[in-house]
Amino acid sequence: MKIIASETHKKTIGIIIIVFAVIVSLISYLYVGIPMIKLVETPELFRNWVDSRGVWGNLAFIGMVAFQVIFAVIPGEPLEIGAGYAFGAVEGTILTIIGALIGSLIVFYLSRRFGMSFVTLFVSKEKITNLKFLKYSKKRNLIIFILFAVPGTPKDILSYFVGLTDIKLSFWVFITTVGRIPSIITSTIGGDLIGEQKHLIAIIVFVISLLISGIGLMVYKTVCKYNNKN
Repeated sequence: MKIIASETHKKTIGIIIIVFAVIVSLISYLYVGIPMIKLVETPELFRNWVDSRGVWGNLAFIGMVAFQVIFAVIPGEPLEIGAGYAFGAVEGTILTIIGALIGSLIVFYLSRRFGMSFVTLFVSKEKITNLKFLKYSKKRNLIIFILFAVPGTPKDILSYFVGLTDIKLSFWVFITTVGRIPSIITSTIGGDLIGEQKHLIAIIVFVISLLISGIGLMVYKTVCKYNNKN
């Protein structure tokens, strides 16, 4: 009887946590996520907002990026471009990577702690199922790193998936830090160029970045489709 009571107690706590997470997620998205993206989508306004807050502006931006990683439905590109515009390419890239690392670690811990019941609050089960082949691949770690390094792949979805595997935390820190650099730096460079009024060069950078991202997304879908057939 004690074992049954214990299991029932655990399930009750799990349900309460999930319900609480849903409520917090919805409120956060409506009152933080949407206003945050609207602010960043107006580069000049965003830079003024950052400048007026000094170091707190840097910390707030890191928090924004972490928030975006957790709520995968929010696009990351506006933040990365805004980072380049407000902070410059180098500092913007560093701050974005720090924020992405913090968000990825939170996602990693919560996904590993609460499993699929938590993950499906933020990512559809179908998208996670498409990655199931990685769990049994001998080259799993290498494939995940390559997918992270290629611009255009859904890195936030991969972040949730990784928490469901037995990948070591140290290796995950390496993947999510180094692997994100190529896609982040192209966006921050573009944002920096806009800030310097070099619009033509910025357009060229964005077009090249868009093409690479498109190819990267096609590669991701092809890899998933091929491996799920076998």
